Formats: sequence, structure tokens, C-alpha cells
Amino acid sequence: MNEKKHITFIINPISGNQHKEALPKLISSDIDHERFDIEVRVTEYKGQAEEIARQCAVDGVDVVVAVGGDGTINEVARALTHTNTALGIIPCGSGNGLARHLCIPMNVREAISIINQCQIETFDYGVINGIPFFCTCGMGFDAFISLKFAESGKRGPITYVENVLKEGLKYQPETYEVEDETGAHRYKAFLIACANASQYGNNAYIAPKASMRDGMMDVIIMEPFNAMEAPQISIDLFNKTLNSNSKIKTFQTKKIHIHRSEPGAIHYDGDPLMTDKDVDVHLEPLGIRIVTNPDAVEDNSQPNPVLNAFSDLFNNINNVREDIEKRGRKIQAINKLMLRKLSKL
Repeated sequence: MNEKKHITFIINPISGNQHKEALPKLISSDIDHERFDIEVRVTEYKGQAEEIARQCAVDGVDVVVAVGGDGTINEVARALTHTNTALGIIPCGSGNGLARHLCIPMNVREAISIINQCQIETFDYGVINGIPFFCTCGMGFDAFISLKFAESGKRGPITYVENVLKEGLKYQPETYEVEDETGAHRYKAFLIACANASQYGNNAYIAPKASMRDGMMDVIIMEPFNAMEAPQISIDLFNKTLNSNSKIKTFQTKKIHIHRSEPGAIHYDGDPLMTDKDVDVHLEPLGIRIVTNPDAVEDNSQPNPVLNAFSDLFNNINNVREDIEKRGRKIQAINKLMLRKLSKL
């Protein structure tokens, strides 16, 4: 008889919108006790998930499951890099970018069933200014929005899109000096993102073709755009077609150095951080073991309600354009129509 594996579940009680009081009992009832011995820990402060996971790796725990959002997953995962302890994921956050990329179910019971199958594979991860990331990192507007999102006190796609619409057309692009294996280049950019996985979360695909096992990260440079171009960029973001937009430049690299004129924000897996003018990003190939979905098939047949809202906005943009031009209220008119569509989801 095979020896049981030891799994520790780390629950972040404040991630996302859903209550988690019932999760320990649900985990205990659904886990395969014939295969696994389990421990459930609930965090009490930011950073504790990393502390627990690091000790688990030292103690030889087989799997540590992050129960929370992208921030919790990042905390746990960075403690497990280059160890024999695998990361498991039960997504309970507002974006769940890494879980969605790996086709981990959003339903808790279904996610536990993936843990029960315990198929483990090895993946790449990235590092920005010494901090590991597993999905995306970046600077410019997406880091700025991460700050706004963190300050808002509300979670979910509607809050995220609301911040994008309120701030997007007022945000001033910066000029960046970007150096990779091919040399140095200058870009005026709305944002620069480095992607190990395909999306930010909420099915917003910043790097539709990104792979976590190709030894390369996808770099996305979004050039400045105006009010009339913004809806199409938003549609492409949710429709996995951003790489075909004329405002987007993409390339792959193993490492990159970025210099900007002033210190500012960066983000790693959606968590914002203020840093200096110089930013270094590189890829660590096959450095993290993750429990994966053995039957992973992305379901593209279901309509994306957020995409539909953006599509309706774009289709109706001519209806508001005359009013926008007359009143000089581009942002307000677009925001009102967009948020009205989202409120009906």
C-alpha cells in the first residue's frame, strides 16, 4: 500500500468576496482521506501564508494548497520554488488569473477533486526586482490600476473595469528604455507587461499565446490610445485577440531591463509595489511544481458577459459620440454606458 501524501491547506479568510467559514469542513468532507493526511491553516495577517508554506517545504509536506486569490497564491508559491513541495490551488479570489490559465475550476468542490487526483507538473515562473511572480507583472497603467484596486476596498470585475474607465483616458503614458537580448529600444507606452501565463484574471487575456513551459516570457507593450480606440482594446483583451491590435507590440525574451524617468509602481500578480527607476525581470525555467487539471480543456463555448458588455459598448459608440464631442465629456459618457451594461450582468 502506498504511503499517504501530506497536504496542508492554507486559507486566506479575507480574499475575494465569498465567506470561507465553511471551507475547512468542506475540505475535510471532500478530500480523499485514503490517499492524504491533511492539515488546514487559516492565515491571520499578510505574509503568514508564505511563512507557513516555507516551513511546510522544510518539513517535506507533499502539497501546499493556497485557498484564496492571486495574492495568496503568490505568497504560497514563492515559498515553494525549487523545492519538492507542489502548489495546489483552490481559487477564491476576485481575479484568479493563474487558476484560470491552468483550467482549475472556480467551484471549490471541483477544485478539491483536482487535488484528489494529484497530477503534478513543473512550470516556469518569473522574477521582477527580486520578487517571484507566476502569472503577470508590469508597470505603467496596470500597476497604477493595481494601486487603485487595492485602495478601493471592493473586489470583482465590475470594480476593476470601473477603475479602468475612470482613470484610463486620464493616465499619461511614459517613455521607457527597454533592453533585452536584441539590444536597447525606446517606447512611449501606456503599459509594459511581462507575462508567464496568459491573463490578468477575470478572463482578461493580456498575453493570449503565453505558455508557462516554453522557457520564455511574453512582453506586451501597449502604445498610447484615444477615447475612440479604448473600447476595441478592451474587447480584444477579453476576446484573446489583443496580440492582433495595432496598438500592441509583443515579443518574447528570457530577461529584460527597463529604465524609466521616475520611480513608480510595479505589480506582481496584481499586488502593487513602489520601486525605483530601474526594473529587472527574468524567467526561471521549470522552477515550481503545481497540481494540475488532468482533463484541462478550455471551454470557449460560453459567452463572456464582460466581453458582451464591451461589445455592446463598441457597437453603440456612434450613439454617444455626438454627445461626447458636443459636451467634451468623453470619459463620463463611456463610463456611464459601460457601467450600465455591467450592472445588468
